[in-house]
Amino acid sequence: MSLQYQEIPTINVRLITDKPVRKTPYQVKGVLMKQFPNEEIVPMLNGTYREKFLYPRVQVKILNEQIYFIGIGEGVEPIKEIIKNLRTLDFGNITFEITDNEIEDSKQRFHPSSKLFRYRFVTPWVALNQSTGKKYRYLKNKDRVNYLNKLLGQNIVFLSRELGIKLEKNIFTKINLSTLLPKKLEENNWAAFDGEFETNFILPNFIGIGNGITRGYGTLHGLFDLNGKDLIQSEIGVNNSQLDEEKQTSLSDFQEIDIKKVPNSNKVIKRKKSKSKRSKKILNEEFNLEDNEFSDNKSGRYKNSKQKKNIHRNKSKPKQKQSTGEINYNSEEYHKKQHEF
Repeated sequence: MSLQYQEIPTINVRLITDKPVRKTPYQVKGVLMKQFPNEEIVPMLNGTYREKFLYPRVQVKILNEQIYFIGIGEGVEPIKEIIKNLRTLDFGNITFEITDNEIEDSKQRFHPSSKLFRYRFVTPWVALNQSTGKKYRYLKNKDRVNYLNKLLGQNIVFLSRELGIKLEKNIFTKINLSTLLPKKLEENNWAAFDGEFETNFILPNFIGIGNGITRGYGTLHGLFDLNGKDLIQSEIGVNNSQLDEEKQTSLSDFQEIDIKKVPNSNKVIKRKKSKSKRSKKILNEEFNLEDNEFSDNKSGRYKNSKQKKNIHRNKSKPKQKQSTGEINYNSEEYHKKQHEF
């Protein structure tokens, strides 16, 4: 790793339980907060640090009916502390015994690279929200690929900035999806894709990218070992010379993300927050910022008269009464409402 980049500690922990876990990440987080109310991990889970950390430092996943804890930066130590005392998870109707755990602890799994690395989405990548989905719908297939590459690259840039990494070279991305037709999700008009991607950035296994990170979406896994050797290419017996030729012929398919043109995440977040109180939930669920060309509205100007009319028409509608109490979307009560607890 280049000395110009600071080491970001990361950890992922797989809990080995006495029976398969058929629960949601929200339910697991709710149990953790109930069993360990005074632990340092709680504010990492309940939204207390939502304003401080735009990207969740602690993530909970259910993969192949197993529980994973993923920590980045400030989230590493709270995970280490809680697994020392974690023996059971009591969901009321069922209790899981923690028989063992597997830990991958590193300080070199998050930084830019001069090489390209392959990743696979092990859960659907929710690349499109309501706004970006509208633009995507009217693009041609070639433009759709470029657009998705751009969104993915922007997310990597935002994520690196969030963790204090100052990028000096542009980010390259190349997606390889099973289809360009997104799978519609019931939640928040999201649209998801399955597949793989390549980029010149090393990312920790099992972190999330895109929308719905705290719900387990966008979870990725690197297709290479700690020495950077491509596991898939090793399995099929591709030699190095053939690899180099393939990469040379496919360079035109990579999308280059100019890091200087990517807006600061705090500016985009402020625009989101000004729309409605509901944005607090969006902030906690999403780290996929909208395409600047599509969503930015500088100086309060409308891009066309139709947009202006629609906005004024919406303003004329009577406002519904809202509850004065602010909902904590990561609270145990909210988890119970979202999922059968």
